[in-house]
Parts: sequence; C-alpha cells; structure tokens
Amino acid sequence: MLRIKEAIIVEGIYDKMKLEQFVEAVILPTDGFAIFGDEGKKRLLRQLAEKHGLVILTDSDRAGFMIRNHIKSFIAAEYIKHAYIPEIRGKERRKRHPGKEGILGVEGMTQEIIADALLKAGCNRAYKCPGPIITRLDLYSDGFYGREGSSLRRRKMLELLGLPSRIPVSALLQYLNALYSYDEYRSIVDKISSTYI
Repeated sequence: MLRIKEAIIVEGIYDKMKLEQFVEAVILPTDGFAIFGDEGKKRLLRQLAEKHGLVILTDSDRAGFMIRNHIKSFIAAEYIKHAYIPEIRGKERRKRHPGKEGILGVEGMTQEIIADALLKAGCNRAYKCPGPIITRLDLYSDGFYGREGSSLRRRKMLELLGLPSRIPVSALLQYLNALYSYDEYRSIVDKISSTYI
C-alpha cells in the first residue's frame, strides 16, 4: 500500500475506486465538470491544500486538463503538485466504447503507472499516523451516524466545518482524519452538543 500525505484529486468515482485499491490517502473526485460550480467542494479543496497539499491526477485528455486548470485557478500554486499519466490508446473495461479522444483515463491505468506518476510528482510518503484516528464508531457514539436524529446532527457538523452537505459518512471520516486531530474532533463534538442540544 502506497501511503501519500497529500490529498489526491481525481475526476470521477471510478478513478477514486481504482486508487483506493493500492493508495492510502484522502482521495477526492471532482465529479467531472461539477467542480466548476460546487463552491462547497472548492472550499474543501482549499482546506485540504493548506493542511496537506494537493496532487492533481486527472485524465490526459482535453477534459482532464480543463479540470486541472480550473483547480489551479482557485488554489495557490505552492499547494499543488501535478501527476500525469501517459496517453495510452484504449478503453476502460466498464465502457462499451473508448472516450472521445480514444485514450485511457486514470481508471484504465495499471497500479504501477499510477504509483510512478504520483511519485514523479513529488508526493510525500506517509509512514505513520500521528495519533488516534477518528473512527466510524466515534461518529456512531457521538450521534452523527446510525442513530435517531444523526442526519440532522451530521448536517450541523458539516455546516460548522464548511463542508458540502452531501458528503457520505465514509468520506466524512476521511476528511475529518485529514483535516483534524482526534482532540480537535472532540472539541467539534462538544461545540455541536452545546450549541444544538
């Protein structure tokens, strides 16, 4: 497993799923061109960039470069690293036809090619966790998941943290662990409990 300190930005959910097979990092899809109008996701990217740095890993087609350039327009250059995949002709297994330009995207690349691209981009490898991590059990115990009223409580947390309201629980855990220490999480829980109960 390749552990990367920076958050990795990819275009879509299939790219994210591909990376999750062998990379341990915060991996955030832009949902294609949806990033252009998603202010919540842009705010999240800025937070991740300032805390950990970003690695942009988009397809090598025109759309991938448009998304890459858009991210560069609202994140300072010192927080961004660029990982590039080669232009290899073909189509992804799940697709019936190749893409418009006939080249493979991130999801169609081998693990070796992707790992090489990340390391050539200058990604920092993570070697150990700095402290206790926030778990799904913590979210359950604190009433943010799987309990009566948990969706409202979770929405309050997302609002307080300035995160998009549609983040699923698994992604929320990933972002909390990327942006906050366990002690900071406990402070957030206390603030929500005293404010909203």
